[in-house]
Amino acid sequence: MAIPSFEYVLPVIRGIQAGREYYISMCPARYIPKLFAGNDQEVLPEMRARRTSNKTRVPEIARYILDNRKDYTFSAITASIDADITFEPIGTEAEARKIGRLRVPMDARFAIHDGEHRRAAFELALQEKPELGYETIALILFLDIGLKRSQQMCLDLNRYPVPLDPSLTILYDHRDERASLVRAVIKEVPVFRTLTDMERSSLPSRSGKLFTLSSIYNATLALLANGQNAEVNEQIELAAGYWNAVTRYMPDWEMVLQKKVAASEMRRDYVHCHAIALTGLGRVGASLLSIYPDGWEEHLAGLARIDWSRSNPDWQGRIMSKGGISQSQISVSRMTAYIKGFLGLALTLEEEGLENTLVDVGREK
Repeated sequence: MAIPSFEYVLPVIRGIQAGREYYISMCPARYIPKLFAGNDQEVLPEMRARRTSNKTRVPEIARYILDNRKDYTFSAITASIDADITFEPIGTEAEARKIGRLRVPMDARFAIHDGEHRRAAFELALQEKPELGYETIALILFLDIGLKRSQQMCLDLNRYPVPLDPSLTILYDHRDERASLVRAVIKEVPVFRTLTDMERSSLPSRSGKLFTLSSIYNATLALLANGQNAEVNEQIELAAGYWNAVTRYMPDWEMVLQKKVAASEMRRDYVHCHAIALTGLGRVGASLLSIYPDGWEEHLAGLARIDWSRSNPDWQGRIMSKGGISQSQISVSRMTAYIKGFLGLALTLEEEGLENTLVDVGREK
């Protein structure tokens, strides 16, 4: 007597890629742990079909699902099947031949090439919210007997990843209140609104923009570091007011805004539009708001006395080295201390130490 065959029956669409059949299916999330139950953590690297998982990412992704139940987005899981599968089309006419059922033995081996962290995160999220099991995840399935092509497929799928630019991440993130806040601030500051590249964190030499979204984001968060408990609208109003006040002491920015000077020339010859200066200004602003909550603006006049040109010898060893601008935290602290000096603000112990180090180096020379 024939032994009955136990199998999964998946509704699929059949396609062709590189001359080979593959299948796309929608799978209920509750079945994902069963389909992809294998764990290759202890398998030798040369025998694995994918790289090992980063376990720290799984809880983060699971929390993303749980915190955004009505608004999460997942791409497909891509895997290979090592089994004798059968595709049954629903008809014989044109498109009907591409749609049907895929019969997969329950003892089939599956190898995930892309989406292992998503799989594990859904398995973890299901423990807290079992109702997630009725939602679906797209599967892209390739037939690979013996999983001989699996390692190459894993490499090919991950060969050309391009992470989002930090500025683009801030521009696209509508869940992060801080990102939304900074975008709102930019709209209220004319020089930022017109002269900020919202997509790139590194400006091409001929760019007509003066700032990047990521640099304004970091500078504004530094500015509001002591006022995060205030209402969002209050923070936006305060930050926009501060940056507009700073602009009044930055005639160079206004000249670029009025197209009297090219942005590329200003970035080349001055440091006040670079990320390190903006972050320094943000930190100084936080100190001003803390010390003079009702009269901070009148203390900004000292900004007009700063020589922001790259040729200013004060920048050497402070924020510049070998002709380039340093982005280190030490350089940011030194920039902050330098600006504070012109505004008559007391330095922190760390800032005093950094300034004393510069003085000592100067004496040795």
